[in-house]
Amino acid sequence: MGYYDQNYPPNPHRGRKNRGWLVPALLGVIIGILLVVVALPALQENNVLPGNTSEQNQLESSSMNEGSQGSSNAVNVDVSTQVTDVVEQVTPAVVGVINIQQQGDFWQQQESNEAGEGSGVIYKNEDGTAYVVTNHHVIEGADSVEVVLYDETHLEAEIIGSDVFSDLAVLRMDGEQVEQTIELGSSANVKVGEPAIAIGNPLGLMFSSSVTQGVISGTERTIPQDFNQDGRADWQAEVIQTDAAINPGNSGGALININGQLIGINSMKINQTAVEGIGFAIPIDSALPIVEELETTGEVTRPFLGVEIYSLDEVPQAEWKGTLNLPNEVEGGVYVWSVEPLSPADQAGLKRLDVITELDGNPVMNMIDLRKILYQEKEIGDEITVTYYREGEKKETTLVLGTQQ
Repeated sequence: MGYYDQNYPPNPHRGRKNRGWLVPALLGVIIGILLVVVALPALQENNVLPGNTSEQNQLESSSMNEGSQGSSNAVNVDVSTQVTDVVEQVTPAVVGVINIQQQGDFWQQQESNEAGEGSGVIYKNEDGTAYVVTNHHVIEGADSVEVVLYDETHLEAEIIGSDVFSDLAVLRMDGEQVEQTIELGSSANVKVGEPAIAIGNPLGLMFSSSVTQGVISGTERTIPQDFNQDGRADWQAEVIQTDAAINPGNSGGALININGQLIGINSMKINQTAVEGIGFAIPIDSALPIVEELETTGEVTRPFLGVEIYSLDEVPQAEWKGTLNLPNEVEGGVYVWSVEPLSPADQAGLKRLDVITELDGNPVMNMIDLRKILYQEKEIGDEITVTYYREGEKKETTLVLGTQQ
């Protein structure tokens, strides 16, 4: 049995068949090269393909070279905003206020000690004298006061006058080194939700010129104040509520609007662990007349009724009829809680649980209305007509306004 070779005998067409694939392959290679040469630049230009490798290598090489040289280019970012511009403008007008009191030791030697620190606002500088408004409780009991400017310059200041009811005080000092006074705004048109900026010294001068930002949370709030700590309110303070952080030391500082205008004097904060974001400021429209009177006379005198009163809206609606016996047409007023003996109200016959609804024909819907009428439209010695309800019956009486003691 012999060896069988499949290639034998020779096939005359075998060589021609093997050479048939060569021409199409060469054509494919040529077309591919042409496509790459023509299409690749266009694809890179349109960001369809990754960027130029050589450019990336150059950038990486440049970055490595800069790193090896130990130098880098700083990135300058403009973060100036209306808020930063306003803060820069207003900050020099906000100062620190140090309450200094004399204390004697065992040998009766007097020592000056810092009893407290707060904030203040420079609102006027004329004829070489600068004037600062702050809180009464910041300078209460002080034997002397120091004002600390934003550049840490300490100046001795004089207390012109203070008022416990409004919690305001006015200081006077040398104005030679004062660079800036604050622009006074108006609190009458303040709207809930608009931006508010508080500037002051929270927790003392260690954090001087601190800035916090928030919004106006409420207007025409009334907050009871107990001056003699007997558990009963002696005054109802009208305040602006804000969620801008106001902490101890901020008292007396500035609450400004987005235009850098003073709209309030920071005064009170609810210091309870369960309460956050509630701060208060004295509206500038209420503060300014008092500041001017303190600056001129050193004290504030007010018309006096001689009653402790509260807004009717603080009483549940069920009590309007059940306890006060008010008719349906009464929509608001203030109720008398107590009457001071021999006061104008006592002499006019007003009694506990009387509900005052008008003064000289002007509607009184709440405490704010009554205060506006008494303190902005009336003067000590004026005779006024009081309209009130007692046991559901409408009555009138007249009284002569006295002086707040």
